[in-house]
Formats: sequence, structure tokens, C-alpha cells
Amino acid sequence: MCGFAGFVDTRNERTAERDVLGRMTDKLVHRGPDADGYFVEGCAGLGFRRLSIIDLEGGDQPIYSEDGSVVLMCNGEIYNYRELRNELQRKGHLFSTRSDVEVLLHLYEEEGTGFLNRLNGQFAFVIYDRAKRLLFLARDHFGVNPLYYTVADGVLVFASEIKAILEHPLYRREVDLTGLDQVLSFPGLVSPRTAFKNVESLKAGHYLVMKNGRVTVSEFWDLDYPKKGEVSYDKPEGYYVERLTDLFAQSVKYRLQAEVPVGFYLSGGLDSSMVAAMIDKVSPRNPRHSFSIGFNDRDICETQYQRLMSRHVGSIHHEIVFDWPEIADRLRDMIYHCECPVKETYNTCSMALSDAAKSSGITVILTGEGADELFAGYVGYRFDQYGVRGSRQQRRGLEELLEEEVREQLWGDRNLFYEVDQHAFRETKQALYSERANESFPDFDCVNFGLVNKGRLAGRHPLHQRSYLDFKLRLSDHLISDHGDRMALANSVEARYPFLDIELVEFSRLVPPGLKLNGLTEKYILKRVAEGLVPPEIIRREKFGFHAPGSPFLLRQNSEWLEDLLSYERVRRQGYFNPDVVEALKRRYTSEGFRLNLPFENDLLMIVLSFNIFLDLFRLPDLN
Repeated sequence: MCGFAGFVDTRNERTAERDVLGRMTDKLVHRGPDADGYFVEGCAGLGFRRLSIIDLEGGDQPIYSEDGSVVLMCNGEIYNYRELRNELQRKGHLFSTRSDVEVLLHLYEEEGTGFLNRLNGQFAFVIYDRAKRLLFLARDHFGVNPLYYTVADGVLVFASEIKAILEHPLYRREVDLTGLDQVLSFPGLVSPRTAFKNVESLKAGHYLVMKNGRVTVSEFWDLDYPKKGEVSYDKPEGYYVERLTDLFAQSVKYRLQAEVPVGFYLSGGLDSSMVAAMIDKVSPRNPRHSFSIGFNDRDICETQYQRLMSRHVGSIHHEIVFDWPEIADRLRDMIYHCECPVKETYNTCSMALSDAAKSSGITVILTGEGADELFAGYVGYRFDQYGVRGSRQQRRGLEELLEEEVREQLWGDRNLFYEVDQHAFRETKQALYSERANESFPDFDCVNFGLVNKGRLAGRHPLHQRSYLDFKLRLSDHLISDHGDRMALANSVEARYPFLDIELVEFSRLVPPGLKLNGLTEKYILKRVAEGLVPPEIIRREKFGFHAPGSPFLLRQNSEWLEDLLSYERVRRQGYFNPDVVEALKRRYTSEGFRLNLPFENDLLMIVLSFNIFLDLFRLPDLN
């Protein structure tokens, strides 16, 4: 993984400044500590920071086409690059490196911007066509690699992380209140929204083209489940088990491609255990390093299953015992890398994991994200199976009717319940916001803005509807973004996700819902694939939903700087939240015996606390 930044004057008036580009790329050194590279010509400037993984000696960027007319910088990996390279060489293309990403240049020469669905990988890249003065940005199918942009006074500014964009003198720092409202209302931010006003996240499966002064954004892929009746599920169970096994094996092989040490995380659950087992199967007699988090609290510690799996595959295992006081110590660094407020503290544990990996000489990590969203791994799928939707339809009071209107607005389906009743939650949000913020609440209420393509929900099986929403609202911008990419690259470690392989995901669309949630057995088909790979104790165990201690724990530490972040005077001065409500929450959260019922309750003070850290770190203005 790497990082890049750049800018192009859409009006072709300003000359690109090398010193500005240098300041921007300096903010990305954690993503690429091994080398840097620059392209500056006329109104265009591109900068790069490299984390060397493939072609260590010859893969520095930028990379140029044979005639020098096309320039490439890419953050990520193209896993099927060998097949694509062979094809392009047969067509006469000459390669100057052994790098996986060079195929992007020659594909662009062959097909223009139309080659994206030929890629199997995790990527964000920029291609600049010097002759056409065309800029081409793209982000992978699932949004594994981040890419942000803004247009400020006619200049298109873009980067792998927002902190680089903040270095451009034309960008004016300001909070995006709708982004804050999304963090309160959903698992996290939802592209294209960010927590910075006028800075957009290029959505997963999308690309941007700037030509002749015009910026256009287009979609090249989306998760598209079949409508009811479009697919006949007439194949035997064994067919799906065999096909998924083959695709998963190929995905793991792809993600072991590297010229640096590759390790893996072990949580003790099914998904990471399947990754570990498949690594051992496709790459036997090659002991690899594994990493896991352990806790002093036995009720939440999964060490016994982590050790079991490590012994099973013969890994060189590293256990990181995480003490809760470390949360406060890592909180500021975590928010700096997330670039947004958060509603939980677990990212601090993720940072500790990547820190341990880097300290052990590991540059690439495989991990198990994506399986829950694709194969019905969360409790919400079982709630749907119990008929929660049907029971809600029986209560037809005014509040229920208003909630149905919100669902229709958000999802195009009055009966589709996801996570929380948004109409009722509006009252909680407005109580938390300050009087000044509430004056413009209808203008930034995130419910009033489109979140997903409602056409991808219409006519689908309820399980597929929830899967699509989990994929879009939980996975892309949270679990593999602020929780995945950011926490790994904070310590210059690249995370790879075998369950997020385009061929595997496309096939998962066609797996019968009853093989994903079989009765009340979640991830049934994955458990069948795991048979013979993973110890039965792990396959049989109930899914363990772990939640790190939140603001109630932090408040009890009596830390002066944490108390200051939530002080009445500070909250009043900043003007975003109601200081009286924050004080009431502090009293409630610190009362004897108080516990939040996670994940069914929001840690409201954690959002306020992390937001205030966010304001400080990025020097954002008060609302007043």
C-alpha cells in the first residue's frame, strides 16, 4: 500500500507548485516510508509515497508509458497482474518494471478508462494523460483503498488521505455537519460524505475524469443481488461448497503475492481462522507470523481459540495483551489517522496489532473482514428471520407511520428496518446538538440525503437487502477504511482481505439465502467450507461480538485532558453540542453500575469526545 496526492487546475491557469506538493505528500509518509516520487508539469502536480511490496528495486513511482505521454501513481495491489501483463505483452506493450500496477498504464493505452472491471485488486490510482490533459482517478470495487478530492477555486485537489488535502492553500477547513450526523446515525461515514465540508470520498466502484475543465464521476461496479425469481437455486449444496472453496483458495493465493514478509491476524473467530487455514493449505511448510489481541478481562478474551488456531497451522504467534488504559494513550493518534469522529474505541486495539506486526518485520497482513456482510454473520439477519419486520407492521400509530416515511425516503421500502428507527433517533440527535446547530438541522440531517442506490434494494430477498446495506454502510467506509486501512497504514502495514475478492463476491451473490442463514445458523455455507480446514471447536462456537470499553470507562480514569475535552465551557464555546445535555450524559455514564447496552445503544459521549479531539487535531473552527 502507498499514498499519493496531487492537484490540477481545471482552468489551466495556475502553475503547479512543487513545494505545496511536497507538504501534501509529507503528510502521507506513514503510508509510504520507503521512497517518494513527483511529477510536475504546467498546471498538474502529482506526488507519491511508496511502501515497497512488489519489485522492491524497480517499482518506484511515478511510472510512465513507453512514449512518456501517460503518468501513473497507484496505491494498492493488482492481484491478477500476471495474467494481464502476459496479455498486454502479446499485444506489443513494453514494461519498464516488474511492478503489478504497471499494467494499469498499458490497459489505459489499450482501452481508455473502460478497463476497470478487468481488475482483481484493491486500488486507488491516478493516471494523467499529458497529451489530452486528462486526469483519471479510480477506487476499487469495495473501497479498500481510500481516495478523497475537492475542487477549490477551480483546482481539483486529491489525495489518499484528507490530511494531505488540508495542506493545499486553497482549501478552507470546515466541519461537514452532515458527516457528523452520519456518524451519529449509522455505523460511520458513508461515501461520498466526509467529516470535512466540500471534501468528498470517491465512492467504492467509482471513477473520476477531469477533461476540458469538467469533472465527472461515474460508477463501474456495484453489489447487485438478483431480484426474486431471476435466479433458480437448483444446484445442490455441494456445488456451492466446492465453488466457494476454490474461489477462496485462489483469493488467498493472490493475496500472498509479495516480496516482503506476509502474516495474518487471528481473532479466534471463524473468518480469520479460515484465512489462516487456507494460507497453510496453499502455502504449506512456510511458517508465517500470526498476531492477536488478548485482554486481561477473561469474559472477553479469546486467547484460547487464537492459540488453538495458531497451533493448528503452525504459525509463529504473537499475542498482544491490551490493557484498557492504552485506549486513552492511543486515542489522539487513532483519531488523527481516522480523520473523523468515531463511536467506539476498538480502533486503538487495531493500531496496537499493526504496531506489533511492523515491529516483527511484517509488511503485509491478511485478515477476515467481509465475510459477515456477504454471508449473514450479524445478529440482524437472525432478527429478520424471527420476523421483526412483520411485527413492526402491526403497530400503526403516528410514530410508526412517520418512521415508515423515513424508511421509504432512505431505502425505498417502508418495511425495511436497518439498525435503528431513524425518526425516533432524530429526537435524541436534536437534544444532543446545540441550539445553534439545530437552527440548520433540516439542512444537514443526513436522512435527507441519499445514501445508497435504492434500486439495488427493490425486489430483493430481505437477507440480500440487509447484506447490501451492511456492505455500503458498515463495511466500505468503516470496517475496511477507518478501522482497516487507516489503522494498518498508521504503522506502514498493508491489510489484505481474502473475502473481498471480486470473483468470490460475484459468486456469493448467487448463493441461495438459505445457505447463508440456515435456520438460525449464520454463515452456514462458510462453516461447510471450513470443515476439514478449521478445528471444529471454532466452527461450532457462537459468534462473539466484542466491544472495547467506551466513554464510561474513559471518564472514570480522571484524566485531566479527557475531562477538559468534555468540559461545560469547552462544549459551549465550540457550539456544536448542547453543554447541558453533555453534562447530564456525563453524570449518567459515571453513575455506579452504569453500562451501555452495546451494540444496541450509541455511546453518545464517545462521539462528542472523539469529535472534540478531531476539532483540535485538524484545527477546525467553532460553530459559533
